[in-house]
Amino acid sequence: MLEIDRLRVVLGDRIILDGLTLEVERGAITCITGPSGSGKSTLLRAIAGLVAVAGGDIRIDHASVLGVATHRRGVGLVFQDQALFPHLSVGRNVGFGVRRNARTVTEMLELVDLAGFEERAVATLSGGERQRVALARALAPAPRVLLLDEPLSALDDELHDRLAADLRRVLREVGATAVHVTHDRAEAALVGDRTVDLRDLMG
Repeated sequence: MLEIDRLRVVLGDRIILDGLTLEVERGAITCITGPSGSGKSTLLRAIAGLVAVAGGDIRIDHASVLGVATHRRGVGLVFQDQALFPHLSVGRNVGFGVRRNARTVTEMLELVDLAGFEERAVATLSGGERQRVALARALAPAPRVLLLDEPLSALDDELHDRLAADLRRVLREVGATAVHVTHDRAEAALVGDRTVDLRDLMG
């Protein structure tokens, strides 16, 4: 489903990723761990087409996506800070950019346990609720690959563990192919089918 072949990313005069190889099977949740600054977020941004690739290849469904615009890659991205639109309601955030044949706003909010929140203002939500909205918005277009950039790191311990379990449930329920990056190996064990250290992926 997702194949990364000897990926190389250079930012300025720094080599961030070099020779990184990874395969993620369809419907699998792969967690990538590593310390801050090791290149985890850069990897996700390369997959999404948000940073330039200096070498190697990224393939989705066996076709290279290098040179393909971000919005045409079929990739969803959940950020740590949610990146929600504060002037839009919950429902309009989730439905933003969704086209025909995608999952409905109501369906997605039910999936993340926010049924009935369509008209709520984003500013009235708790941190955990905002993260659920961000997840629903990323899943609504039915992306081929979902990328999660430390989405639970800003939450307190109790909420963190509860949302980690909920995140795995939601991803399994929709059959998402997902790459989740975190510095927390315990979180990775809760969420993923497989955990790998970023440094072990580079040859």
